[in-house]
Amino acid sequence: MASLEQYHSKRDFKKTAEPAGKVARTKKGEAGGIFVIHKHAATRLHYDLRLEHDGVLWSWAVTRGPSLDPHEKRLAVHVEDHPIDYAPFEGTIPKGEYGGGSVIVWDEGTWIPESDPAKAMKKGHISFELRGHKLHGAWHLVRLKPRAGEKRDNWLLIKSDDAAARPGEDILKEAPESVKSGLTIEEVGEGKTAKGEKPKVWHSNKPAAVKTKAGKRLDFIEPQLATLERDAPPGKDWLHEVKFDGYRMQAQIAGTDVRLLTRTGLDWTKKFGGEIVAELAGLKCSDAILDGEVVVLADSGVSSFALLQQDLSAKRTNRFIYYVFDLMRLDGRDLRREPLVERKQALQELLGEHSDNAAVRFSDHFAEPGKIMLEHACRMGLEGVVSKRADAPYRSGRGPTWVKSKCTARQEFVIGGYLPSDKTGRGLRSILVGFHEGGKLHYAGRVGTGFSGKGANELKAKLDALTAKSSPFSTAVPKGKGLVWVKPELVGEVEFRSWTSDRIIRHASFQGLREDKPAEEVVQEKPKAATGKPSTGKSTAKPASGGKAAGSMTTTVKLSHPDKLLWPDENISKQGLLDHYAQVWPRMEQFVVNRPLSLVRAPDGVGGQRFFQKHASAGMSDKIARMKDPTDGEEILFIRDFDGVAALVQYGVVEIHIWGCTIDEIEKPDQIIFDLDPDEGVDVKAVREAALDIRGKLDELSLPNFVKTSGGKGYHVLVPLKPSAEWDAVKGFAHDFARALEQGAPDRYTATLSKKARTGKIFVDYLRNGRGSTTVAPYSSRAKKGATVSMPVTWPEIEAGLPPNAFPIGDKTTLKQLAKADPWREFFKQGKALKRG
Repeated sequence: MASLEQYHSKRDFKKTAEPAGKVARTKKGEAGGIFVIHKHAATRLHYDLRLEHDGVLWSWAVTRGPSLDPHEKRLAVHVEDHPIDYAPFEGTIPKGEYGGGSVIVWDEGTWIPESDPAKAMKKGHISFELRGHKLHGAWHLVRLKPRAGEKRDNWLLIKSDDAAARPGEDILKEAPESVKSGLTIEEVGEGKTAKGEKPKVWHSNKPAAVKTKAGKRLDFIEPQLATLERDAPPGKDWLHEVKFDGYRMQAQIAGTDVRLLTRTGLDWTKKFGGEIVAELAGLKCSDAILDGEVVVLADSGVSSFALLQQDLSAKRTNRFIYYVFDLMRLDGRDLRREPLVERKQALQELLGEHSDNAAVRFSDHFAEPGKIMLEHACRMGLEGVVSKRADAPYRSGRGPTWVKSKCTARQEFVIGGYLPSDKTGRGLRSILVGFHEGGKLHYAGRVGTGFSGKGANELKAKLDALTAKSSPFSTAVPKGKGLVWVKPELVGEVEFRSWTSDRIIRHASFQGLREDKPAEEVVQEKPKAATGKPSTGKSTAKPASGGKAAGSMTTTVKLSHPDKLLWPDENISKQGLLDHYAQVWPRMEQFVVNRPLSLVRAPDGVGGQRFFQKHASAGMSDKIARMKDPTDGEEILFIRDFDGVAALVQYGVVEIHIWGCTIDEIEKPDQIIFDLDPDEGVDVKAVREAALDIRGKLDELSLPNFVKTSGGKGYHVLVPLKPSAEWDAVKGFAHDFARALEQGAPDRYTATLSKKARTGKIFVDYLRNGRGSTTVAPYSSRAKKGATVSMPVTWPEIEAGLPPNAFPIGDKTTLKQLAKADPWREFFKQGKALKRG
């Protein structure tokens, strides 16, 4: 049983401003909670690490402070437990009192133990994760064997060697100030405060964010739902948000009581562990109802429903993130009639400044034109965009003021049967799915990919509990050996390429079960038809004979419908695109062969549905090779030769995007890219000047640099690397470089993607340098008006005023450019190893 007897015996609370405090009540079975590190200028300067457990703060005095270097082992002396009330304390303890000297909150956040903390403490090895402002990732506390006669309980604090580790860096020197007041330990000792008033002592009977009692349980609000449309809406009346790939969740806060409810009102609070709940409970409000989505992020930073399902199945809770995008109630006031833009403003103020590692995060929005936002989302590998009227109230149910547009076809289906696998260890070969229409279940096809071995067995076990004697479908179903019918009660999410004329899905992949949606609500999602100029179906490009493409390149791939227009307004056909690649292939080859690819496909042309494809799909040509990603087992696409490019054209690929590495060195990038993305209205001259500015700063660092047009409204500046540093280091360098640009000219640049930060500025997009992130390949076509190309050029051409969309496919300007010497011929030969320092 936790006790504060030793803590109280050492202090005279009539003289010190430290809180007396009591052992706080805790819920049985909870582990982890808040952590704080106090910087303490007592007789000797040290840092006090405090971890919440069993109603108190376990405490260690770390003599030299924490280190982000895994090779640094810092002595941590176990001292008396402190009250939870001590966490926000900041001020000066009088001289002569125990611990006399100044104290600041150097870092704070939440900690997540790897196992039972009490057992780990007894064992002498506590493994845990920190999610703070300064400290992140995995850590260890290891008890040292006591020497003869030694009374102190000595431990070592050690940083794990993970993505958050920073060997050779000194976070204590880099960030000496308080995360609460912004003051240094010296400034607090001098009596200074952030506002210049009398020094504030941060203590109270309860921390500001802790509520004293549970409130009255709130009524469930039916969520507002988005209507599927083919395109994101244009105009300034709309806000656009990322479409997350997770579980829609309504958070209800009533005093200390927090509930997480599915979109049908089911209580799933326990499914997601304590971290999200703890952060919600810490919000400064008496009650609130929030709308958002719980997700798990892949290494690329994109939400993954498959990873979410895996974590739920394994009962892992440390990766769950709750992105909040709406606020329906706050402090007893119903906000649903308020405009969306005002609700989001109130939500952002409620959430406050959260770190990038917080479990509860604000879902930012963007005011760029919907089409541009959707293109950007698809390029990043996201599922799509949700567009919302900025002036609209919150209305339960599906309506026209929330619109969703997707990069790929994806929706929920009811499972009505399955075909068992004939392979050992795999439970399913495929599942049979359908949707409701007119009170009947319409058969929509089979889904035979997307199952992991374990997932397939678990799904089969659930289906076997629902076996039925006859088909639940109202329409005919193709027969199959061993076909098993089931009651239509389970719902699965499926990603697929398209619908056939009789409404059967093609090239479908299973994403996971949707236990949050009743089967009877599943219908076919039908996007509204896109408006615009219809294709004439005619082509001015002549197919090359004998399977030969222009530029003397040959291919064994035969284009079906070679005269099909991919850019109808520009009369660019599939054959015309292949002719372009044949012409540029000698220059393009080194940038696309044996590299992980992501593809923007437009099978019906750029005016029709476009989607972003990162993984293999059924029926894909063997000219498009694939390999297993060593991190998550997903299939990665790549090509080996010109036949691969021809196969991409055959599949309607209108943009080829590449990882910044080869398949042989997948963890070590061989290039850095800075994508200059200007806000609407920023003059192209300013973007050119930005590219030249970046060149100058890279020259100062003695880093080789190259430039190409984006084919859109910006430029791409690249640095070739020898593949030695890993992704985190390269992305870290790119982030620091972009941030330095922003700090040097904050009126011109931003390194932040948010709408507010980008107003009137150029976004220096360093995010292309993360593992799994992609950028458009040199010489690739763009799915844009004008059928432009991302063209490597020279710096003198940029200085002369070359626009970023200067090179359309087949245009005289493009042909003239390709007749010049190759400006990127020596790209990789000039690569240098990245060194940080």
